[in-house]
Amino acid sequence: MHTITIRKALRDDLENLLEFEQGIITAERPYDPTLKAENINYYDIEKMILAPHIEVVVAEINLEIIGSGYARIETAKPYFNHLNYAYLGFMYTKINHRGKGVNAKIIEALKEWCILQDVFELRLDVYNDNAPAIKAYEKAGFKKHLINMRMIV
Repeated sequence: MHTITIRKALRDDLENLLEFEQGIITAERPYDPTLKAENINYYDIEKMILAPHIEVVVAEINLEIIGSGYARIETAKPYFNHLNYAYLGFMYTKINHRGKGVNAKIIEALKEWCILQDVFELRLDVYNDNAPAIKAYEKAGFKKHLINMRMIV
């Protein structure tokens, strides 16, 4: 059994992270018919790595980058009893390392970073039909909160 380590992402990790982004998009295409068919990007990963309000992390085994995630501090709506929350995204684990607890370790590291920033609420979005992801997030302690509904006409 190899040890999974989590560390802050570096600019040198960009090539791997761009591959992970495409892996996320490929995995999400079946859940969202409104995604463009051509090559797309969700993130400006380099800017995210450098931003002070975003923590991008990678998971490694034996110096091989096998997963990623980020926490982005957002301003809460004025009617909430807290000023900020953290939005989690860019959650990816290489296929051959899934089921090893990589995602849980990434979430735990991001949670610790958020606590250091005095942020105590974490949010994320997941496609309703993505049962494996929902199960993983629930196992990590997330609970369903709102349902985002849409209609294509």
